[in-house]
Amino acid sequence: MARASARHILVDSEAKCNELKQAIENGADFAQVAKENSSCPSSRDGGALGTFGRGEMVREFDEVVFSAPIGVVQGPVKTQFGYHLVEVTERQD
Repeated sequence: MARASARHILVDSEAKCNELKQAIENGADFAQVAKENSSCPSSRDGGALGTFGRGEMVREFDEVVFSAPIGVVQGPVKTQFGYHLVEVTERQD
């Protein structure tokens, strides 16, 4: 079964999500941006979600995690929780 590890940043607007993505692309540290901005409890761990299997996360999130290149920040990804920036840190297909 496919497994992946990822980290994310959850915010309530697409504009904020794009702003944070730009900051990361310009060299800001993903984990630090997560700690300072993400509304998810994972923010205290730099946005790290640990390892999970296909289907364990909401569909929109799952699709990105199991298709995106490793180490490339994806987003904004809209789910019922808000807007995410997602970085796949590891994946075993």
